Amino acid sequence: MMRHVAANALTLIVVALVAVFGLVTWAKTIYRDPGPLSEPLRFEVASGETFSRVTDRLEEAGAIESASMFRVAARYNKLDGGLRFGEYEFEAGASMEEILQQLNRGGNVIRQIVVPEGWTSWQVVEMLKAREELTGEITQIPPEGSLAPAGYDFQKGDDRQELIERMQALQDEILAKAWAGRADGLPLQTPRELLILASIVERETGVSEERDQVASVFVNRLNLGMRLQTDPTVIYGITRGEGSLGRGLRRSELAAPTEYNTYVIPGLPPTPIANPGKEAIEASAHPASTDYIYFVADGTGGHAFARTLAEHNANVAVWRRIEAERAREQSTGE
Repeated sequence: MMRHVAANALTLIVVALVAVFGLVTWAKTIYRDPGPLSEPLRFEVASGETFSRVTDRLEEAGAIESASMFRVAARYNKLDGGLRFGEYEFEAGASMEEILQQLNRGGNVIRQIVVPEGWTSWQVVEMLKAREELTGEITQIPPEGSLAPAGYDFQKGDDRQELIERMQALQDEILAKAWAGRADGLPLQTPRELLILASIVERETGVSEERDQVASVFVNRLNLGMRLQTDPTVIYGITRGEGSLGRGLRRSELAAPTEYNTYVIPGLPPTPIANPGKEAIEASAHPASTDYIYFVADGTGGHAFARTLAEHNANVAVWRRIEAERAREQSTGE
């Protein structure tokens, strides 16, 4: 009798173990097999949201079949305590395992903001303030020239001031490298003066191939003790980088003795007038070897360069004819 009872008990234990093993195997299969999503799902986890609430919403969104099973799997794999807020995109057919691991890695939806070359710090701040995906306040306008024009990846909820600090860190790195490798004999005493010159070069031309030539004009003028005579510095002195002037410069403005009027003051203005890009900084650190001391627009988007005032006046005459022709075409509708 006792032998019979023992045999039955052993049988029950074996059956139970087989059942448990089968249940575990089934659970692992469900955990790793493709999930129910038929198309990618954009999903956001808010700051402070509980793991339980997130799993319930995942089930409601059709990303997982069972929130309860998902939570059990998370506890079993010790992944229930690493939930990170952020914005996620789960691929069609994403398994529970893939979703759970992604929730522990953090948001995977990457956005980008682009700072164009030659923008002022005020413009950059206004752009960041307009991006509703970002959080936090920018307490003050960063120093002009301190932000590196580039594309910056970010995620929803990132802090605006932290983005500013990333831009400043990159610009510091670019400037330090350019200053350390600068050409010999430049009429510049500090990295800041290099940054000021680069900002002027940036505002004077958008043609990459001629930046070093434009830089050479200003370097030659500085070496000769000539005034830089560049309109963008005068404009910055009027607007302080807050929007465009929206009109041409007046004669009175070109004659006014302000600290940014390079038609009046000697040397460089006191600060950069924009945020120069890496190419403008490098061109200013390695200007072309030329005798040019003048340049004027040539009608193609670039500039005509000259060594003498006579050459320059001839180039100016050509440019004025181009302007007159364009004005005539506009007035006649041609």
